[in-house]
Amino acid sequence: MYHTRGRTAETEIRPIATEPARPEAASGGGRGPTSGGASRIAAGILASRVLGLVREAVLLRYLGAGPHLDAFKQALRSGNLIQNLLGEQTLSAAFIPGYSRMLEEEREEEAGRFAGAVFGLLLAVAGVLTLIGVLGAPLIVTIFNPGYLRDAAAVAAGELSVDRFPLAVRLVRWLFPMAGLLVLSAWSVGVLNSHRRFFVAYFAPVAWNAAIIAALWLAGSHLAVPTGGSSATTLALLERLLVAGAVGALVGGALQFLVQLPSVVAVLRGFRLSLSTRVSGVRQALAAFWPMLAGRGAVQLSGHLDGFIASFLAAGAQGILLSALTLYLLPLSLFGLAVAAAELPEMSREERDSPRASERLSSTVRRSAFLVVPTAVGYIAFGLLIIAGIFGHGRFGPVDRWLLYLVLATYSFGLPASGITRQLNTLFYARGETRVPARVGVERVLLSAGIGAVLAFGLDQYEVAGVVGLEQDEPLYLGAVGLAAGGALGAWYELFRIRRRLAERIGSLRLPGSEILRMGGAAVLSIPAGAAVWFWVARMLPTWLGASLVVAVYAGAYLVLARGFGVSELGPWLDGMPWRRKG
Repeated sequence: MYHTRGRTAETEIRPIATEPARPEAASGGGRGPTSGGASRIAAGILASRVLGLVREAVLLRYLGAGPHLDAFKQALRSGNLIQNLLGEQTLSAAFIPGYSRMLEEEREEEAGRFAGAVFGLLLAVAGVLTLIGVLGAPLIVTIFNPGYLRDAAAVAAGELSVDRFPLAVRLVRWLFPMAGLLVLSAWSVGVLNSHRRFFVAYFAPVAWNAAIIAALWLAGSHLAVPTGGSSATTLALLERLLVAGAVGALVGGALQFLVQLPSVVAVLRGFRLSLSTRVSGVRQALAAFWPMLAGRGAVQLSGHLDGFIASFLAAGAQGILLSALTLYLLPLSLFGLAVAAAELPEMSREERDSPRASERLSSTVRRSAFLVVPTAVGYIAFGLLIIAGIFGHGRFGPVDRWLLYLVLATYSFGLPASGITRQLNTLFYARGETRVPARVGVERVLLSAGIGAVLAFGLDQYEVAGVVGLEQDEPLYLGAVGLAAGGALGAWYELFRIRRRLAERIGSLRLPGSEILRMGGAAVLSIPAGAAVWFWVARMLPTWLGASLVVAVYAGAYLVLARGFGVSELGPWLDGMPWRRKG
C-alpha cells in the first residue's frame, strides 16, 4: 500500500546561471545532460542508501522484530509526515518548474526572490506543524496507531512485553522537529536541482543516516543491550537506546540541511526571505502546490493506513513493513528517482505540448526499468540471502528474517509498476498538472487499503515459525504479508490509470513494453547463475560475503543476457558518472 517515497537529491553539471541549457541537449534519447544528471543523482543516492542499510542493520541488530521496533518505526514515520507532505515531490512539482523557467529566461534576481518567499512560507508552516506535533503527540499516536491503546491491557495480562503507546509518544516529540528541518532541506534540493547541481542534495541524507548510526552504535555499545530475552533490565536499556536514536535523527536533520547551504548560497542571486504571496511565481506555485499536497496526503494516508491497520495486528508487523520498505525503495530511489529528478527541470523548460514528449518519456522509462526490473526479480529469488547478509545479527533472528523476506518479496511484484509510474508522473508535474496524480493516488489508497486489510487480518492467524518450520519464543505472524500484497496490486492499478490519463493528454504515447519484457526475461534467466553460486559456493563463505557474490554473479549474468536480447541502457548511466566526466 506504500507509494514510492524518495529523498530529494542532487548532482553536479553546469550551473544554468552561467550557461543556459541548449534545446538540443535536452532532446529525447537520454544521452544529454539529463543522462549525466540521473547518473550523478544515483551516485549521491547510493551513498545515502548504503548508509540507510547500515542504519537499518544497526537498528535491527539491537531491537529485532517486536514492539520496540514498531514504536520507533511508527514514530519516525509520524515525524516524517511534515517532510513528506511539504517537501520532496510536493515541493519539487510546485517550485522547480517556475524557478527553472526563470533561470532559463535569465531572470536570476527574480528567481532568488521567488526562492526566498517559498522558503519563508515553508519555514512558517513547518514551524507551526512542528509545534502541533510536539504538543499533540498523544493524539497523533492515537490517530495513527489506535491498536497501541490495547497494549496496556495486554502487558497486564502478560501477552505483550511492552506498552508501545507511551514509548511512541516520547519518540514523536523528538522526531517532529527533525521533520521540520528536513522540509528546509527539501527546499535546498529544489534550488540545486534547478541549477543542475544534483550530487550534494542527494548525498546530504548521508549526514542524517550517519548521525542516527552514531547515536545507536554509541548507545548500544555503552548500554550493552543483550541479544535475547525481555527482562525488565533489557526493556529499560532498549527504551534508552530508542531515545538515543531519536536524538540522533534530530541532529541529523540539522546536518542534512547545513551540508547543502554552501552550495545553495553559491548559486542563489537576489535571495530575500519573505512571507509574501505577491512575489512573482508564488501564486502559480501555490496553485500547483495544493493539488500536489492533496495527492501526497493521499500517499501518506496510504502509508499511515498500513500502520493504522498493522497496529491491530500482532506486535512486529509495523516494524517489519517499514524495514522491508528500506530495501523496496532502494531501486526506486537509486534509479527511478534519479531519472525523474533529472528530467523534471528539463521537461519544465520545454514547450508544454512538445512533440518530443512521448519519445523522451519512453527513454526515461527504459533507463529506469533497466535496473528496477532485475532488482525486483532478484529480491524475489535471493531476498532471503540478501536479508541474512545485511541484517542477520544480534536480536534479529531467523524467523524475523523470514518474515522480512516474505514481505519484501510480495512488495517486489509491484516494484516495476511503481518505477514506471514515477516517470509518467514527471511529465504531469512538468506540465503543471498535479491534480491527476493526486486523484489517482487517492484511488490507489482505497484499493490497496481494502485488499490489504482483508488479506492482513486473514493471514495474521498464522505464525511465521510454523510456516517455515522454525521455533521462536515470541511469535510473529503473517499479517504484514497481506498488507504488502495490497500495496503491490495498488501499484499496478496506479500505473494503468496514470498511463490512460497521460495518453489522453499527449495523444500518441508509446511505452517500451517489449523492451521491458526482454529485461524481465533476461533477469529471470539470470537466476540459475546466482542460484548455482548460492548452493555450491556461497554456503562455504561468511553470509555477507556469500550474498555479495551471489548478487554480483546474478547482476553480471543479467547485463550479458540483456545485451544479447538487444536491451542495453547501461551506457547512459555510465556516461554520466563522476569518474566518466571529461574535463
